[in-house]
Amino acid sequence: MVFVYKWKHIAKNILMSSSLKKEKLPVRIKKLSKEYAHDVLGGKGIIADTYELWLCIYSIVMGEFKEGWIPDCYYYLHVIPNIKGSYGTIGDRKLILAENILNEENSLDVLYFVNGLFFTPKMKTINVESVKQYIFENNQYVVYKAEGSVQGLGICFFNKENFSISKIIKIGNGVFQKYIDQHDFFNEYCPNSVATIRVTSVIDNDGNASVRAAFLKLPRTKDTHVKSATSVKISIDLNSGKLQKKGYLPDWSSLDCHPDSNIKFFGKEIPQFKKIIKYVMKSQEKMPYCRSIGWDIIIDRYDKIQLIELNTNWNGIKFSEATQGPCFIGLDWENLWKKQKNIEQVNNSLNRLGL
Repeated sequence: MVFVYKWKHIAKNILMSSSLKKEKLPVRIKKLSKEYAHDVLGGKGIIADTYELWLCIYSIVMGEFKEGWIPDCYYYLHVIPNIKGSYGTIGDRKLILAENILNEENSLDVLYFVNGLFFTPKMKTINVESVKQYIFENNQYVVYKAEGSVQGLGICFFNKENFSISKIIKIGNGVFQKYIDQHDFFNEYCPNSVATIRVTSVIDNDGNASVRAAFLKLPRTKDTHVKSATSVKISIDLNSGKLQKKGYLPDWSSLDCHPDSNIKFFGKEIPQFKKIIKYVMKSQEKMPYCRSIGWDIIIDRYDKIQLIELNTNWNGIKFSEATQGPCFIGLDWENLWKKQKNIEQVNNSLNRLGL
């Protein structure tokens, strides 16, 4: 319930922000949002209120109400438990992903630190004294990502001079990755740090993979990498690979160009986008048990796809839903609350019987 209060508070703050407050929401849309939250998504009390607020945010951004939307909080409460379960946490286990599941030919992974030991992607143990030499033998810079890192947190950059074993041990389990030299398309917007393309894929009830949403995340000039608290997001048309006209800051204020470089968004085509879609579809099919994944990808200077990371558990959908949605029609997600309610009723009955 703490989660719901948090998301209600966030939604209220967004609606009261200067960027969205000026957009007066018609009474009809408020009514539709309220009815949808109760009747379709099964919300009650504070949960229904939270759904309604997020549906209102979607409506303001989109300019109209659309049936089929999934609020981010509903996704957390009902979709993730039903279509991922405990398998969603596999994305936190970076050691087993690129090499053992996805079979990445050109993986960014250099070395893993897990449970006090250092391993290569081939599962060869490296002693502590050899770690620095091993990492920087072929790399001038590396990125260390803590296991379970989210929203750009838990990320450190190292070169040979500032490398520290003690700092890594203090951070805990994680992966060292090569530093990416990104395509000039992204350098035009942010030459000092690497951008990210987020692609969301799903597995439907017949076992078929599809891509449902995509957007570009651009860092600000002062950032070393993409951070949720500062980045600029721009939706990508799935058919053409072109950026949409508006980008959005974290407070949901819109703009038509990057605030630092002043490069416009509209009509700019993501390089190798069709290949990205094919790559994501193929990769999603290798992990059918995790039925919704957010893939963070970039194209490097050699036109190669580089997988930065994948979000198998909590891959937020609110930005995609508000700017491209409804993205998940036909998956029956809006009825998952009924299934979960039935499971809870059975468990309660078994508990009363002492079983």
